[in-house]
Amino acid sequence: MIKIKDLRKKDIGRWVTYQALDGHREEGKLKSWNDRFIFVVYNCNYEWDRFKDFTGAATRPEDLYFKEDPKLYKIDSWSDPEDLSFKNTHLGEWPK
Repeated sequence: MIKIKDLRKKDIGRWVTYQALDGHREEGKLKSWNDRFIFVVYNCNYEWDRFKDFTGAATRPEDLYFKEDPKLYKIDSWSDPEDLSFKNTHLGEWPK
């Protein structure tokens, strides 16, 4: 979760991941915020250097994580030993 009170101007443009409780994930760039929502650009026709020119979607802070946040990933199992992709979970922890 991203805490609005901790956001700073330097966070504008950082990659974030939206993680819904149903497992849906979407990545975008943080554009702005107010006291209730964080505005994220999820689609800008791959013109990420111009993301500020696009409309940001109001997103609940409890559904957002900075992209590098390890809480987004958990290694549950591999279906194939050659496949090293992770299964995503909302409240996952790193394996012990």
